[in-house]
Formats: sequence, structure tokens, C-alpha cells
Amino acid sequence: MEPSRTQSVNIGDAVFKNLTRFFAVLILAMVAVMVYEMYNASVLTRTKFGWSFLVRSVWDPVQEEYGALPFIYGTLVSSFLALLIALPLSVGIAVFLSELAPPWLERPVSLFVEMLAGIPSIVYGIWGFFVVVPWIRSTVEPLLSGSLGFLPLFRGAPYGVGMLAAGMILAVMILPIIASISRDVLKAVPRSQKEAALALGSTRWEASRIALSYSRSGIIGAAILGLGRALGETMAVTMVIGNRPTISASLFEPGYTMASVLANEFTEATSDTYLSALIEIALVLFVITLIVNSLARLLVWSVTRKAMQGA
Repeated sequence: MEPSRTQSVNIGDAVFKNLTRFFAVLILAMVAVMVYEMYNASVLTRTKFGWSFLVRSVWDPVQEEYGALPFIYGTLVSSFLALLIALPLSVGIAVFLSELAPPWLERPVSLFVEMLAGIPSIVYGIWGFFVVVPWIRSTVEPLLSGSLGFLPLFRGAPYGVGMLAAGMILAVMILPIIASISRDVLKAVPRSQKEAALALGSTRWEASRIALSYSRSGIIGAAILGLGRALGETMAVTMVIGNRPTISASLFEPGYTMASVLANEFTEATSDTYLSALIEIALVLFVITLIVNSLARLLVWSVTRKAMQGA
């Protein structure tokens, strides 16, 4: 028989385990409390308009008539436009940094890309309003109108402020997020995959294509994570989108987003129904952002797990 062993309880380990568990549960509790409070605070508009609040286009605080559709439309259009612009640029940067750039160039460029993510939103907004908007008004919109004016997307007066400006500013803001995560995902591809392709006579471009195919889910996750950042962006978009609650097919026309209407009108909410409508918009934005970010994290995690299993 084996000698009996006394088991002593390590108090430090027990405290550490329970403390970290408490912090994890606290995060979940905070999210639950936020959803609960916003749900309760929006009871007036949910009772008065029901689900039609999400598809109504009227926003009239004087008549107490509210609808979130213009803000949902503006949020989705500006965010997906930003993703359409930023995704190919970000993937190109990621491929260059992970596959082609020499070490002496990769480090400073990677640092510069990551620094872009740390620039405050208001700085992007000021730059967009005083630099990007005049350039769009005088150059980009007349060019698009002259060459592609037969499409509804590129019709209208060249205001400068509008969906196009918001999409371009958001593209610059989410580009470092997508590029950094995509680079990390590409670097997680097992080296044996690339070496096998090169050994079979593949060019560096063909080997890079194999790496892109292997890390497709992670890049999609990075793109969705950037989309989540774009959905919730406030100040920069508020300064360049025009802040008009209308729905238009043209990218030249001003629009409004859920985050922008909260920033602009929350302090002006003089009635309970007005305040309830804004809080319900905040609830919708919170749920959309939570779903998008969760999906992105899941995709990035799946690629990381495959890389660990293949190592």
C-alpha cells in the first residue's frame, strides 16, 4: 500500500481562483444589467410602436413620432461601405508584412499601422471635415457623378458630407484593426504549409495564396471585428455624415447613424417618449455590436485552434 499523503489547501490558489472567477462573472453581469436597464428604459416606445419602431422612417420629436429605420440604414450602409474599402487594403498590407516584407521594414510599418488604431476618433473627425470632405466635394463626387452617374449610388449634388465621406473615414479607422489581426492570423499559418508549397515549385505568390486560403476564417473574423468597430463609431462619423434622418440610395446624400443620433440628441430629449426612443436605439446598437463582435471572436479563435493543432 502507498503511504497516505496529507492534502493541504493552498489558500493563495483558492483565493486567486475564486477572485478570477468573480471577475469573469462580473463582466457577464455587467452586460446583463446594461441590457436589462436599456430594455426597461425603452418601455414607452416599445409599448407605443412595438416592432414597427425598427421599420418606421418618421423621426418627429414635436409630434412624438419615432422610427429607427433611417439610423439603422445609415449605420449599416456607412459601415459596410467602409468594410468594402478597407478589406482589400488591409489584406494587402497583411500579406506584405507577413510574407514579403524584409524584417527591417516589417517592424516600423507594423508599428505605424498599429499606431493608427490609437488615434482618437475626434482627430479623425477633424481631419475628415477639413481635409477629406472638401476633397470629396471638389474631386471625388464630380468624378464619380460624371463617370458612374447612371447608377443611383452616384447621383445627386456634391455636398461633400454624406455617406461616402463617412464610409471613407470609417475605412481609415478600421484598416489598422483588420490589417493587424490578419497579419497575426497569416503568421499563425504553419510554416510547413508554406515550405511544402515552395518545395513543389510554387512561386511566393502561390504560396501566399495557400496561406490566405488556410487563414480565410481568421481574416473574415478580422473583417467582422472591424465592422463591429465601424458600427459603434460616433464622433468622426457625426462630423462628416451630415446628420439628416433620411433614406437615400445615393452615397452623396447626408445620412444619420444610431451612434450619431445618440450623441447629438440625447441631451435634447425633453420628453419621456423622446428619451425612450433614443434608449431603444442604443439597445438595438448594443445587440447588433455584441452579435458582430462575438461572431468575429469565434472565427478568429477557430483559426488559432487549427494552427495549434497543426503545429
